[in-house]
Amino acid sequence: MTMDGVLVVDKPAGPTSHDVVARVRRALRTKRIGHTGTLDPLATGVLPLVIGRATRLASLLSGADKEYVAGVRLGLATDTYDADGQVGPPPAPPAGIDFARIEDALDRFRGIFDQAPPAYSAKKIDGVPAYTLARRHTPVQPRPVSVNVSHLSLEAYEQGLARIRVRASAGFYVRSLAHDLGQGLGCGAYLESLRRVRAGAFGEEAAAPLDTIEREGIGAGGLIIPLERLLPEVPSVILNERGVRRAAHGNELAPEDRADPHPAAGAAMDGGSQGRWRLLDGSGMLLAIAESRPGGLLHPVIVLV
Repeated sequence: MTMDGVLVVDKPAGPTSHDVVARVRRALRTKRIGHTGTLDPLATGVLPLVIGRATRLASLLSGADKEYVAGVRLGLATDTYDADGQVGPPPAPPAGIDFARIEDALDRFRGIFDQAPPAYSAKKIDGVPAYTLARRHTPVQPRPVSVNVSHLSLEAYEQGLARIRVRASAGFYVRSLAHDLGQGLGCGAYLESLRRVRAGAFGEEAAAPLDTIEREGIGAGGLIIPLERLLPEVPSVILNERGVRRAAHGNELAPEDRADPHPAAGAAMDGGSQGRWRLLDGSGMLLAIAESRPGGLLHPVIVLV
């Protein structure tokens, strides 16, 4: 069985993303596995793992938007911005806070804005992870970064717990959203639960529970999404025999290297998703990812064969 592609894991609460990678490596008996964006130990849900040759595509897959359903507990702020920093039972629901007030407070978290990552995060400060400094009780505040929230909705609020759905750019911290929302409401808040329901093109409907993968072992390789089905938003170009050979060696490709050359092909090559193209052979096998160059040329930047 060829193990090249993406395996979407439904991560349980508890293990780190690194733990999940290690456990799947043992189950599939293969070393070439990585992830496309971490989930905190507290979080559950969609964790796409890149396997075999697909590890070369990790940088393209990790930049996709993510969607979450978060449980935000109002009434207390914690140093970690989540339930790991809570001491004692959950706080009583804060007085004077209702559905409408929370909706109003969420307005400033839509669109593009600067977000400060939590002190307990992997963001580096002078080469040191912020969480390392925070655990030493060293005052730390990671530099704010620009994020884009394309969807944010309050789905429910009851007994001090708000259920919020958010779709945001890579690098967005739902823990920071919870903390900043509490600051805005004047009552404090922390992230009590988090489930990632989508990471780019991969939704929870395609995710397999970690214990199922471990139980099936190598047989779970049948759940791997093959290379040919990855990055569907990137347009494709089918190459002729000469083009296939050139792509395999990372050589630049001209319009005559296509299986369907056309007088206007050169101009068309200047388009694409961020100037990127999937290069396929006649059978549909993904050979490489290329970037547009002037004059209708394509330059392979990630070769998969």
